[in-house]
Amino acid sequence: MPRILIIEDEAAIRRVLTKILSEENDSYIVEDVEDGMQGLEKIKNEDYDLVLCDIKMPKMDGVEVLEAVKKIKPEIPMVMISGHGDIETAVNTMRLGAFDYISKPPDLNRLLNTVRNALDRKKLVVENKILKKKVSKNYEMIGNSTAINQIKLMIDKVAPTDARVLITGPNGTGKELVAHQLHEKSERANFPIIEVNCAAIPSELIESELFGHVKGAFTSAVKDRAGKFEAADGGTLFLDEIGDMSLSAQAKVLRALQENLIQRVGADKDIKVNVRVIAATNKDLQKEIAEGRFREDLYHRLAVILIKVPALNDRREDIPMLIEHFSKKIADEHGTVIKNFSKSAIQLLQAYDWTGNIRELRNVIERLIILGGAAVTENDVNLFASK
Repeated sequence: MPRILIIEDEAAIRRVLTKILSEENDSYIVEDVEDGMQGLEKIKNEDYDLVLCDIKMPKMDGVEVLEAVKKIKPEIPMVMISGHGDIETAVNTMRLGAFDYISKPPDLNRLLNTVRNALDRKKLVVENKILKKKVSKNYEMIGNSTAINQIKLMIDKVAPTDARVLITGPNGTGKELVAHQLHEKSERANFPIIEVNCAAIPSELIESELFGHVKGAFTSAVKDRAGKFEAADGGTLFLDEIGDMSLSAQAKVLRALQENLIQRVGADKDIKVNVRVIAATNKDLQKEIAEGRFREDLYHRLAVILIKVPALNDRREDIPMLIEHFSKKIADEHGTVIKNFSKSAIQLLQAYDWTGNIRELRNVIERLIILGGAAVTENDVNLFASK
């Protein structure tokens, strides 16, 4: 049930607002206080979905309350209540983060519409936070091995900067997890992270994918189209498998990194972009450079920070934690009970040669959960985990 707090020094206005809101929706829980200090104390100690706050009050005025609330609980929408002479101040509070303002005496329809819109906004903010937590869990790094802890420490140091990062490691090791952690812990986290798998896009289309194109640039270009650099503006562009990018596209990416400018295919107009680039590859780029398939100058632009993700065989001590993590996740996906793995089953899985790394381990865990017994045993592993 939505909880609404009214902060207003005039008792008559408090009664009117409470009556209007209570009669409009009997699910609203409406509370009121007579000054800003009392209101702020309640907001600190309790959860509210909306605050209606007068501007002119003794002890602590509404602007001070608004500024304090935006620091401690910025997700709470604040609707300011203004007298006739406070309209200019009320408008200024919008710049400070107020959701809206209503004038005294309150107009019924205006008040109810503002309250409904503010509560809808709060609901969206909460839903977005829940969604973001779910996304974060999808990219959680599992393990306490020395190698993984070193990567986590490096992420914490590097993420708040705009330094470009090159992530290396075999396929299936979780390079994309590192990229997402770098983004989520950065100042750009409120902007998108855009992923481009350079190996999955034909070489003749990679430039259009990255930089966009104008109508008529090529046969199928029937309209102007923005590329991934523009889509990631303000956020992060993750170039996965960058070792597979064509030399022509490499040259354009290099210019984008040097000048923060791009050009759509078929256009001659520069577009300014503000993008942090994170790249990943399973290839030995030094070898690719020596054989003329990768630009050395681009390598040095990308590899400001190098993070090497180890193969699963080099961090076997993390396998029990990974088994537990995947078991819970798979059970949740299938809507089944979480299965336990016997100690001998875990030891046997730890001894396997995981050439497909974590991706292969997850597939094997899912297979064992589907085909194994109520608890996964060593016998189940021998029967169903064979390659």
